Amino acid sequence: MDVLTELAAVLEQRKTQDPKSSYVAGLYAKGLDAILKKIGEEATETVMAAKDGVPEKIVYEVADLWFHSLVLLAQQGLHPDQVLAELQRRFGLSGLDEKAARSPR
Repeated sequence: MDVLTELAAVLEQRKTQDPKSSYVAGLYAKGLDAILKKIGEEATETVMAAKDGVPEKIVYEVADLWFHSLVLLAQQGLHPDQVLAELQRRFGLSGLDEKAARSPR
């Protein structure tokens, strides 16, 4: 089992736990907006760490961003494997071609 799969399993377990017993269970209890707010905070902290240029800070903040993104996936009933499959689908595809093929929003 890789770390994403292991973490996904733990995040699923947290859905049934008392919100007072787990940080993640507390986030789930607060709902989607709280999770999205946390992702926004972590994205901002990632940008700031990158601007500081300290590799250890960048890694730390990206880990926080990924973690909270995984919480979102679990909350939405999705699995990291679905994201990995999408990345695999895009592998070898020009970013410009992929963007051009998207339907207009």
